[in-house]
Amino acid sequence: MIRNILGSLVALAGAASAVLSPFRDWYAGRAGQDYRLEDLFGGITAAESGVLVSILLPFLAAALLVIVGVVLRSRLVVALAGLVVLGFTILWMVRQGQAAGSLVVAGDGSGLQVGVVNALAGGLLMLIGALLMSGRGRRGRRGRRSRREREPVEPYAAPAADQVDTWPPTQEPGMSVQTSPWPEPEVDPYTGPDPRDPRTRSYPQAPHPEDDPRDPVHPPHRPPPQG
Repeated sequence: MIRNILGSLVALAGAASAVLSPFRDWYAGRAGQDYRLEDLFGGITAAESGVLVSILLPFLAAALLVIVGVVLRSRLVVALAGLVVLGFTILWMVRQGQAAGSLVVAGDGSGLQVGVVNALAGGLLMLIGALLMSGRGRRGRRGRRSRREREPVEPYAAPAADQVDTWPPTQEPGMSVQTSPWPEPEVDPYTGPDPRDPRTRSYPQAPHPEDDPRDPVHPPHRPPPQG
């Protein structure tokens, strides 16, 4: 958050410097707004230019990109704005050097002047602001990761009565590696052969529970010997 605020302020300062630079002198007392935008591609001429068709136009577009990048917290958009300002400034320097034969810096105002410095400084400040910004992509991924970590993990559903050996669900048959927390179903004790089956009808039958004097839970014990 702090990095985004600091980077945004630096980038906005660079945009302001770039927009103000065409209103200052660029070379030999000639303001930047007097250079036509088409002169940057066809060669510098002495023809005067309107404000909206001068070198101010790409700087205004770069300032709008900075505003959009700050709102969206996009480092790429802010860096693109800085490259636009630096690109058009360097292109102007190349064309001006071709027209004048060379570029000089003189104290009497016959060479490069403060307007060019403002434009170059504005483009560099935009790039520095883009580097200082943390952006939103990394923070968004961190937020999605933390939300996934906070989501509760759904437990396995309780197994069916006939699938107690498949807990938790696996792709391999056999006993599970984890004991189910649910109680296993009780199996009825064996009470002997079925009397309705003709194959086992002659087998001895176990007494009914109500007719068995023994305790079905506790086996009978032999009485202790009398001393």
